[in-house]
Amino acid sequence: MRDFTPVLLHPECQVGADLAAWLAVGGGEGLQAALDAPGDVVAELREAELRGMGGAGFPTWRKWEAAAQAPSASGDRYVVCNGNEDEPGTFKDRHLLRWTPHQVIEGALIAAVAIGANHVVLYVNPHQDDSLRSVREAIAQWQDSVLFTRIEQTLGSALQLSAVATSGRYIGGEETAVISWLEGSFPFPRRKPPFPAQSGVSGAPTLINNTETLANVPHILRRGAAWYRALGVAHASGTKLYSLSGDVLNPGLYELPMGTSLRSLIFGCGGGMLEGKAFKAVFTGGPSNTLLTAADLDVALDFDSVRERHSRLGTGAMIVISEGTSIVRKVAEYIEFFAAGSCGQCPPCKGGTLQMARLLDRIDTGYGTQDDLRALDNLCRILPGSGRCGLIDGAVTVVESSLRTFPQEYGLPSC
Repeated sequence: MRDFTPVLLHPECQVGADLAAWLAVGGGEGLQAALDAPGDVVAELREAELRGMGGAGFPTWRKWEAAAQAPSASGDRYVVCNGNEDEPGTFKDRHLLRWTPHQVIEGALIAAVAIGANHVVLYVNPHQDDSLRSVREAIAQWQDSVLFTRIEQTLGSALQLSAVATSGRYIGGEETAVISWLEGSFPFPRRKPPFPAQSGVSGAPTLINNTETLANVPHILRRGAAWYRALGVAHASGTKLYSLSGDVLNPGLYELPMGTSLRSLIFGCGGGMLEGKAFKAVFTGGPSNTLLTAADLDVALDFDSVRERHSRLGTGAMIVISEGTSIVRKVAEYIEFFAAGSCGQCPPCKGGTLQMARLLDRIDTGYGTQDDLRALDNLCRILPGSGRCGLIDGAVTVVESSLRTFPQEYGLPSC
């Protein structure tokens, strides 16, 4: 991907690992508010309508409340910032961790105050070495700060703040796989329930939030829930980071009001299609969701509106495809990625993704048959729900979407 200049609503936050610079632009004020009234934090997030930015869009306050209320036999509680980010087309978290580590760390520290956690872990992909280095430098400065001492006084115990390199595997970002890795095991996903908020690292209540989710928290605590809600368009609240890539003139990272239209992102921020290219489709929220086409360009980019189009906002990754690009080829590439990323714990997932990748490759290269199409359709019917995590379901979703939306590229009659 070409170099780009991120377009963010709060550029003053990009101070790198310099804590003094972060405090000089209002950093720490959200944490001060949390320390003054720890019991009000969850209610403030509920009023702000902050939702998880890592994919599912689950209401943040519900996770925090569950983690705060769950009993802990050991007395330990964990907050984990999930910065594994390893999916094609997604590059927002690495920027936040590299250039704005203090707002992320402050968000995690606020979470610790709110749920009474004595462990805060920044879980960072080791392939993003600049981000990991920046986070570790920032953590060292927080540990020497007066604010950190006050947090420990409020908690009534020592607080362990650390950065941990992830396995670097795609599956390592699944929240139960995060727990397995932090316990010293291979990052195998686990069945849920119990959910991490009930039983996470070493059986302790564990709050796991995406990097972008935590980056929003200090601003909400500092400026208030009403301010955050007002940033969105129509019924949507706050802002969203969009990783725009593919066949557009200006790929990059854009922070926009939640509810901005897909058309505005692609043809406004992105400058439209590459010269001589026409818009064909977009993989919305990364390569594991339903494809959207020109008929969907005016959809509002918020969790509920995109779901009404039978897709998901996901991480905010938008991979734009132009006319002349083979949808089958792109889908085959993504299924190959999922097959390589499958941990192998669930045979239907490992074998199913490999078989789908082979079928797609045969079809794309002109060697496919009607039997191959029937086999692909059959896999899409029998594989969902056969894994401990959502990897196989995401792989099936994009294959099904391409079959339904672009049947002619598979040699099928148009719908």
